[in-house]
Amino acid sequence: MVDQKRQRERMGETDLDIEEELLSEAATTVTEGTKRLNRTWVELIVTGLFGGIDIGLGILAMILVKQATDSDILAGMAFGVGLLALKLAHSELFTEEFLLPINAIVAGQGTWWQLLRLWAVTLVGNLGGGIAFAWLMVMALPNYHDTLIQSATGYLEPVAVGTMIGLSLLAGATITLSTRMQQGTSNDVVVALICLSTGLLVIGLGMLHGALNAIVIFAAMFAGAPIALTEFLAWFAVVIPLNMLGGLLVITLPRLARTHRVLRAVRTGEVSLETLEHEAG
Repeated sequence: MVDQKRQRERMGETDLDIEEELLSEAATTVTEGTKRLNRTWVELIVTGLFGGIDIGLGILAMILVKQATDSDILAGMAFGVGLLALKLAHSELFTEEFLLPINAIVAGQGTWWQLLRLWAVTLVGNLGGGIAFAWLMVMALPNYHDTLIQSATGYLEPVAVGTMIGLSLLAGATITLSTRMQQGTSNDVVVALICLSTGLLVIGLGMLHGALNAIVIFAAMFAGAPIALTEFLAWFAVVIPLNMLGGLLVITLPRLARTHRVLRAVRTGEVSLETLEHEAG
């Protein structure tokens, strides 16, 4: 147990007398974020590719349930299987990479170049793995082509500007928060519930997530949907930045403000990351 008096005695004049839960959040997010920032190129590429493939598994479950029940809510819960696969297989989706690595950078454990490299390679890897899985899915499951096309056209159909902005911001924020919640527990049952509820929200509410929806859209294109590549690229160029803003502004910055003092102490050397992990543990 970490008490405020011992915190002050250990850290002197830094006044980092924050509660144990925040110390734990800082320690776990910085440690995990540092690992992600320092992956080799090969590790980054493979992790991104498998992130797209794992999400493809969720899309398989989604279209199976969607065609059987015509329920977006049930299809969303089924999609949670893909999010659970991401967690258990230690692969990643693009919008998972906002909170953890930024905390690591603020704590002096990485650089902004490493962050840009992480974002770019993860996004391209997700698309590459997802598109390959989409081609396989279309080839293997001709009876599900109509469901794929219906889902894809739903993402691309024109909506009010405010609706498109809101759905894109919500998607980025929801996936980023889901990642943080998973970091906060070691209970696999809780992780599974988080994944199912996240899928329920993202798919059930028709949120717009660039990397996730792109796999469905490409599957529909492979299945013969009249979707032009330029139409997809225009949609993608709007949705991805909004996903990033949702994850960064809605989730990352407020949480960063909450733990900024302890992250700054790690950065300046007032407290080591090892000591922080020990105190938080």
